[in-house]
Amino acid sequence: MNVVVCLKQVPDTETKIQINPQKDGISDEGVKFVINPYDEYAIEQALRIKEKFGGEVTILCLGPDRATESIRTALAMGADKGVHLCDSAFEKLDSYATAKVLSKALKDIPFNIILLGKQAVDYDNSQVFSILAEMLNLPQVSVVIGLEISDDKTRLIAKREIEAGGLEVVESSLPAIIAAQKGLNEPRYASLPGIMKAKKKEIKKLALSDLGLSPDELKNKINMANFTFPPQRVAGKIIQGEAAEAVCELANLLHQEEKLI
Repeated sequence: MNVVVCLKQVPDTETKIQINPQKDGISDEGVKFVINPYDEYAIEQALRIKEKFGGEVTILCLGPDRATESIRTALAMGADKGVHLCDSAFEKLDSYATAKVLSKALKDIPFNIILLGKQAVDYDNSQVFSILAEMLNLPQVSVVIGLEISDDKTRLIAKREIEAGGLEVVESSLPAIIAAQKGLNEPRYASLPGIMKAKKKEIKKLALSDLGLSPDELKNKINMANFTFPPQRVAGKIIQGEAAEAVCELANLLHQEEKLI
């Protein structure tokens, strides 16, 4: 089976974020970038599918030059080759435009199944996989925590999370798009031999012109105009004294200051 994993490089969640001077995004200066954590589950599942059925795993990533590092990490984990969509025209794309670029690239990549994380931890939109499925006219299953593929490689059974902590089992034909959730598997670490092999694996770079797209076709549906940090939290209060007096003081504060009671 041929599997494609759509990977996004995101800021490490432990990195201190600063807003850029234009206030339309974050500053890259001093930021550590990593593979989107949910995409790691997608990569691991792709490798398990390859180990069971054979075939190839292709990493498809849209991002600037620095994203090559994350593609190499995925290759070191065991993926076979990478496709890097890299062009200044791809900067600051919303979910719709991102899906459009990915859909164009996927028309030239053979696949039986497409895997990606259920969301990226930077913007948390959780939209690309569903828009991509619509553009490619493919079935999609989101928030997947369990996946089985039939021996004849024509159907899948996915277990997905639903509201209120419930589970739902979905059967679908292949090809299809799967959005991975934490719990689907335990992503492996890249081994030293894997890291050495990854240096020789192919990463094909594609620009806007290679996809047959024009800049006018990449107009965002959503534009981000003004990034601000949330208001700074006010320091909490500690009420001293006996319990009965403290309770009265607490009730007074909740009524007079917080307007909660």
